[in-house]
Amino acid sequence: MNIYPAVDLMDGKAVRLFKGQKGSRKVYGDPVEMARGFSDLVDKIHIVDLDGAFQGRPQNLDAVKKIIAETGLRVQVGGGFREYHDIEKAYSVGVDNVIMGTRALDEDFLKLITHDFPGITVSLDCRDGMISLAGWERESGVPLEEAFDFVRKYVDRMIYTDINRDGTLEGIAMEHKFWDHEEMIYAGGVTTLEDVRRLKKLEFSGAIIGKAIYEGKISLKDTLKEV
Repeated sequence: MNIYPAVDLMDGKAVRLFKGQKGSRKVYGDPVEMARGFSDLVDKIHIVDLDGAFQGRPQNLDAVKKIIAETGLRVQVGGGFREYHDIEKAYSVGVDNVIMGTRALDEDFLKLITHDFPGITVSLDCRDGMISLAGWERESGVPLEEAFDFVRKYVDRMIYTDINRDGTLEGIAMEHKFWDHEEMIYAGGVTTLEDVRRLKKLEFSGAIIGKAIYEGKISLKDTLKEV
């Protein structure tokens, strides 16, 4: 099981939101320094371009490029990747995985980008069992399991996000496995080592942890020992 420390970008700063709500941000500092602090323990981090998620196209790829160049970390990045040329640019600056959300349910587009680019990852961002889109501000009306059955035809690497838990420090609520052999990464509310143990038991291949690390609720070093 892999652990991916999270760096969320907004207005050039590393921030965290509460349940993805734009007005709830808490600033933690310079994203390059945050990433550098993780580089001694992990080789890959999770980045979300929050400005991109809300505006519909990436806004912080220069910062992502700088993080890669100055820390040597591998990166998976999401937030506003809804057009071909933006995905192409992300790979050109050195990211390992572009994360798709809003346009992942567009079959023609998903088929095209998974053919042309390696490592495409789909984020199944879920609120009360339903997929949310466009920076989690729009409900799709598509149930989680239906979305999963659709995207698994084209990708075998996904992120399951529990929006109701994201940034809350309330722990996880996941109780059952809904996937098969796919690489499934968990995000949303991971706060304690017990949360990590539960995710491992559910056979998640990875977990994304952000606020709990920043707030000192969980030790990245201890978490890595646990997994």
